[in-house]
Amino acid sequence: MLRLTGRTAVWLFTALNVLLLYWLVAASFKTPLEIFRDPFGLPYTWFARGNPFRNYLYAWNQAEFGHAFMVTVVLVAAASASIVLVSAPAAYALSRFGVRGSGALTGFLAIGMGVPMQTVIIPLFVGLAAFGLTNSLFGLYVLYVALSVPFTVFLLTGFFRTLPEETEEAAALDGASPLRTFVSITLPLARGGMVTALILNAIGLWNETLLAIVFIQENSGFTLARALFTFYGAATYQSEYGGLIAGVAIVVLPMLALYLLLARRIITGLTLGAGK
Repeated sequence: MLRLTGRTAVWLFTALNVLLLYWLVAASFKTPLEIFRDPFGLPYTWFARGNPFRNYLYAWNQAEFGHAFMVTVVLVAAASASIVLVSAPAAYALSRFGVRGSGALTGFLAIGMGVPMQTVIIPLFVGLAAFGLTNSLFGLYVLYVALSVPFTVFLLTGFFRTLPEETEEAAALDGASPLRTFVSITLPLARGGMVTALILNAIGLWNETLLAIVFIQENSGFTLARALFTFYGAATYQSEYGGLIAGVAIVVLPMLALYLLLARRIITGLTLGAGK
């Protein structure tokens, strides 16, 4: 009975999300009148006029999404890769070397993940201002990496602990140093967990808005989420709800496509990585 209830809840939640995704995509091709009159119907007007992508073009041009898209891609790619590169050695040390206080340190990282961002936003701003890194993409990059490392270390520590130690012991007997063992033995086995960490960080940073709003003021440094936040006021003032929803779709759909593309690899990497 409990299993049936759980499955029913999961399927209902999945159906709700699919319905919302359908509404988002359909509404992004509609006029404002169609959005309110027939919210779940198929779009018609812009297709009939031969301009089906009118809302997307409007959002792309008015919100300057082109530049913001390139900024976001570079920033998120650099930050996500840096987070994994920094977190993987730290997680390996905590899980393998018996570092003194490693258990307490791992728990401290877990507690740190529960601190609300709103409570530290002012100290972060003061700290970055002291180094002249406000209104700077490099400053935002530093924040993204620093604030994402605790979650990633915690995630990878649990994953490294599931990997077999026999291969590492055999490498040590052959004279391999801990660094060479980590690079040549452990990292290939851990690629599933590292890909998962990379994708989770990329999705989270792609949609991050609060830090971008607080620390970036110039249009040249706007990320997609920051540009969308600015576009919201102009679009609602002009009643361009179709363009606004198209802007949301531009922000949301790339990460959804990335997840669907790599979901199978993530799952198989997690389940088979230790056996290869």
